Amino acid sequence: MSRTHATSSGGRRRLDASVPVDYDVPVRQPRLESPTATRYAFAATIVAWVVGVLAAGSSLVAVAHPQWIERVGAALLLVVFSIGLTHRGGGHMRIWTVASSVLAVAAVATGVNLLVASAAAVSAILASVWAVVATRPARTAVGAVKEFAIALVVALSGTVAVAAWNAPVAYQRFNLVVLAASLTVAIAFVWNLGAGLHGLGKQNLAIISGVAMVLVVLLAYSSVVRTHGSESLVEGISNAVTWMRETVGGVPRPVEVFIGFPALIVGVSLRSKRRDGWWVLVFAVLGTGVLTTSLVSPGAYPSYIALSTAYSVVLGVLVGLVARFLLVRERGSRSSRVLMPTLRSEPGRIAPLK
Repeated sequence: MSRTHATSSGGRRRLDASVPVDYDVPVRQPRLESPTATRYAFAATIVAWVVGVLAAGSSLVAVAHPQWIERVGAALLLVVFSIGLTHRGGGHMRIWTVASSVLAVAAVATGVNLLVASAAAVSAILASVWAVVATRPARTAVGAVKEFAIALVVALSGTVAVAAWNAPVAYQRFNLVVLAASLTVAIAFVWNLGAGLHGLGKQNLAIISGVAMVLVVLLAYSSVVRTHGSESLVEGISNAVTWMRETVGGVPRPVEVFIGFPALIVGVSLRSKRRDGWWVLVFAVLGTGVLTTSLVSPGAYPSYIALSTAYSVVLGVLVGLVARFLLVRERGSRSSRVLMPTLRSEPGRIAPLK
C-alpha cells in the first residue's frame, strides 16, 4: 500500500500518517512451528504465572497453608519471568530459562541465604524489566494508561515473588543492587533492539546511560542521608513520613511519582511514533524496580505498602499525563508536512521484538 498522497492543492506529495510503517527490526522465526503448540505453551505459561502468584501470595495473607508453598510459588514466578523476558527479547530460551530454573530449585531445596537472596534479586530484576518491555505503543492517553496498568500488574507479581522468598538482606543495599542491575539489563535490551540508535548516536546514548547512573547515585545518597545525616534533617524526614503514615496510611515514593511511572506513560506514547521512546522506557525500570523491592523487608506492612503504591500510582499517572501532553503533542500544520511517518507498528504483546 502506498504511503504517499497528493494534497488538496494537487502539488505536494507527503506520507500518509494514518498507515503504520512496517516494523524495522529483524524478528526471529517462531520457536514452535505449530500454532496449536504455541497456544498451549502460552496457556501453560499464564497458568504457571497465576499459580505462582497465588502460592507466593500466601506469604502476605493470614491463611493456613504449608510454609514451603511460599518459596515454591516464588520459584515458579522466577522461571515465568525468565521465560517472558527471554521470549520478548528473542533470546536463547535453553540458556536463560535453564539457568533461572537451576537457581530457583537450588534456593528452594537448600535454603542457603546467598541462594535465596540471589533468587529474590533475580526475580525483582526480571519482573522489573519484563513489566516495561511487555508494553505496546500507545497512540492515545487512554492507551498509555492501559499499558501502564499492564506493566503494573507484572511488576506487582514480582513484588509478591520477592516477598515470598523472605530473603535475609539489607533493604537499602538490595534495592540499589536491583535498580542498578535492572537499568543495566534494560539498556542492554534496548541496545540489542537497535531502538533509536540512528537518531541518538553513541554520544547521546552515553549521556542517557550517565543520567541513569546519576539517578542511582542520588538514590544511594538519599540512603546515606537517612543513616548518616544530621540529626535535625533525619528527624524532619522521619516526622514527615510518620505524619503521612498516620494521616493517610501511606507515603508516595518520589522515584515512582517523578521518574519511573511518568517515564512509562511518556515512553509507550513516544514508541507509537519513534523508536526513541524505548530509551525513555529505560527510566521506567526505576519505577517498576522500586515497586518489586517494596516488600523485601520482613518488617514491611503489606497494607502500608499497598496504600503507598496506590498513592504513587495516582500521582505518577497524573505527572505522566502532564508530561505526555507537553512532550508528545501532535505537530502543527507546518511540521505535519515534514516527510516522516507519525505511526509505527510493533509485533504483538506476546511476540518477540527481535
